[in-house]
Amino acid sequence: MGAEVAERVFTPDLRERLARSVRPAPPLLSGTLTSPGARAVLAETEVLITGWECPPLTREILTSAPRLRAVIHAAGSVKPMVTEAVWDRGIIVSSAADANADPVVAFTLAAITFAAKGALPASAAYAAGWPRFTDRAGADARTVGVIGASRIGRRVIAALRASDAGFRVLLTDPYVAPAEAAELGVEPVDLADLCARSSIVTVHAPQLPETVGLLSADMLKLIPDGGVVINTARGSLVDTEALARECGAGRLDAFLDVTDPEPLPAGHALLRLPNVLVTPHIAGAQGSEVRRLGEYAVSEVERYVAGAELRGRLLRGDLSRLA
Repeated sequence: MGAEVAERVFTPDLRERLARSVRPAPPLLSGTLTSPGARAVLAETEVLITGWECPPLTREILTSAPRLRAVIHAAGSVKPMVTEAVWDRGIIVSSAADANADPVVAFTLAAITFAAKGALPASAAYAAGWPRFTDRAGADARTVGVIGASRIGRRVIAALRASDAGFRVLLTDPYVAPAEAAELGVEPVDLADLCARSSIVTVHAPQLPETVGLLSADMLKLIPDGGVVINTARGSLVDTEALARECGAGRLDAFLDVTDPEPLPAGHALLRLPNVLVTPHIAGAQGSEVRRLGEYAVSEVERYVAGAELRGRLLRGDLSRLA
C-alpha cells in the first residue's frame, strides 16, 4: 500500500503492537511487486499485509515468495488481488471487510433517514421559501426494500428492525430461504415485487456477472413515484442512464456513493440534479475510521501467530458471492 495509506491505517501504536508478534520488513512495499527490491522482501515474507491497490498476486509474484503462508488484507474486497494461484498454493486469506462494514451501514442508515424525511426535495424547495409543515413532515413509515442479505445488508436490516421509526423491510436474495428470512424479520420477495412495493430501495448485493444491471430501466420504472434509490454497493448494479432519466423527470430521488462509471464524467446529469446526492465512494472507512482496518489486520496477525482461527478468513468458494 502507499505510504500515506499505511500511516493512516497503521498508527504508531498499531505498528508497535504488530512488531510484538512478527518481524516487519523494513521497507514498505508499494507499486509493482516485481522490482528487485520487492522480490528481495517477498523472498523472506511469511505474512503479507495488503491494502487498497495491491497488485494481483499472480503466480509469477508468488514464485518470489516461497515462504508466504498468509495474506491479511487491511481493506474490504480481495477480488482484485487474490488470484487462483493464491488458492492453489494453499495460502490463508483474511479480509478486514467486517471492520469496513460498520461505516457503510452507518452511511446507509443516514441515507435511509434522509430519504424517509424527503430531505433532498425539501432542500431543493427551500430556495423558493420556507415550506409548510405538511410539505416537510415526511412519511410516518416507509417500506424499505433491501437488495442482498450481504454482510452489510444484514446489518442494515437489523438496524431497521430495531428502529422505532416503523420501517417495513422487504428482501430479495436468492440465497436466503424463507425460514432464514423469517429469522431476519423480513418479507422475502422477488426483485420486481420489491421495487413495486418499496418507497426506498437500498442496494447491498455483490458485483457478479448475474448482478450487473440488476436495477435495470424496467425495474426502476416499477418503483413508485417519489421513491428513493440508495447504492453503497457497486455502481454496475444500477443502470446509470436509466436512473438519471428517472431522477431527471423528478420521479425518483437517489443517494449514490458508487456509480458506473466511477467517477462519473464531468457534467453528468446525476451530478447536477437537486434530487440526487452523489458522493465519491466515501461510505466505507474514511479519515480516522481507517484505523479500525489496521486494528483488525493486526488482530488477525496475532491470531495467526497464535494458531487461532482467523475472524476474517475467506475460502476459495466464498468469492463467488462476495463483493
